[in-house]
Amino acid sequence: MLDATTRSGGTATASPRAAATELVVPVPLPVPLVAASAPAPVGLAARCSRALLSPWARFALLVVLLAAAAAGVLLFEPQKLLADGWPPQLGGVTAALVFAAAYGLCTVAFVPRPLLNLAAGAVFGSQLGFGAALAGTVLGAGLAFGLGRFLGQDALRPLLRGRLLKAADDQLSRHGLRSMLATRLFPGVPFWAANYCAAVSRMGWVPFLLATALGSVPNTAAYVVAGSSAASPTSPLFLISMAVIAVPALAGAALAWRKRHHLRSR
Repeated sequence: MLDATTRSGGTATASPRAAATELVVPVPLPVPLVAASAPAPVGLAARCSRALLSPWARFALLVVLLAAAAAGVLLFEPQKLLADGWPPQLGGVTAALVFAAAYGLCTVAFVPRPLLNLAAGAVFGSQLGFGAALAGTVLGAGLAFGLGRFLGQDALRPLLRGRLLKAADDQLSRHGLRSMLATRLFPGVPFWAANYCAAVSRMGWVPFLLATALGSVPNTAAYVVAGSSAASPTSPLFLISMAVIAVPALAGAALAWRKRHHLRSR
């Protein structure tokens, strides 16, 4: 049987099998319709979490925490340490560590550092009291900086619109180490205010903590020594410590007066 053409050169005829093959038209398989995925509706839980994580909600939480800490300070009255002393069941290094932790929490709650430094010197003496006070200073500064950075920075940075505010923010953000070092060395800005202002700026953690530790040494030591020698106010040690307290305060006032004109001219 001839498959394609006849041997005699006649008209080519296809075989039935080939004809059947050629007549078969491939039918495409049905493509499953993929439904367009519609955006999932935002649930109540998602809306609540978004609202709770918003900048102003976090700032409100910061205000609540600081108000609660201030209320706790008013309730427990840590200034009684100057009159009553440290609990007798605690002593030595353990008491100093507990005092440093309490010191840090009190500074977050706006308790003035001079009061705490005097208490450290009166309770623990000059050496151990200085170590406890400096550790508490760095701890409290770190706590305040972290709270301000994570709970308040996003809400407060858009409010830095004035010329003086922008100049101060630029100074802290670009020259964080030396700016904070000057703030700690020359008292004038409250400790808690410097912490939260630095947190709102773009200052890094390392410059802030390093400047706090180094810049707080003279002032802390002077107050601790004054507290440890307060029983004899005419002693040379007490008089020297008071002079060390007064001289940086006067120098800080003079520096602030000069910087005021510099910031206004920017």
